[in-house]
Amino acid sequence: MSEAAFTALTAAADPAMVVVTTAAEGEQAGCLVGFHSQSSISPAHYSVWLSKANHTYRVGLRATHFAIHFPTVEDLDLAERFGTLSGDDPEKFSGLETRAGEGGVPLLESCPHRMLLERITMLDDGGDHVVVTGTVVSAHSSGSLVPLRLSHVAHLRAGHDSEERAIRP
Repeated sequence: MSEAAFTALTAAADPAMVVVTTAAEGEQAGCLVGFHSQSSISPAHYSVWLSKANHTYRVGLRATHFAIHFPTVEDLDLAERFGTLSGDDPEKFSGLETRAGEGGVPLLESCPHRMLLERITMLDDGGDHVVVTGTVVSAHSSGSLVPLRLSHVAHLRAGHDSEERAIRP
């Protein structure tokens, strides 16, 4: 495989970024995600891939619901917070206006473009990410949506490197 060609092809896709939030047993988590997609039309399903290196993955192992927030180009600060702060930092949600959705999932009030998923399955294929697929319980969007893209956040340094994989409990 040509790693340079793979990198060029995936960079050209320039996917929209999302912020995934979840909660389990009173513990909140959230992270910036570039791997996500609609995965069924009827019923409506959506899938996100979570890095095994981050806190959101560890909380997600126990979670039943996930919120997928679609930040706009105006939300770079939100992407920076969820893309660079480790979930191990208890201040990640500090100062953010949130409300609890189903399963205790924190819904970010500043990000009105979002959907709530009820987890169907989680698949670990041995890579550095796992896929979580859920049924879309609700979806909301208001105002303009010019998505924040990978090219807008490429300069951010992640809170954990992908090599820092979590060990399943």
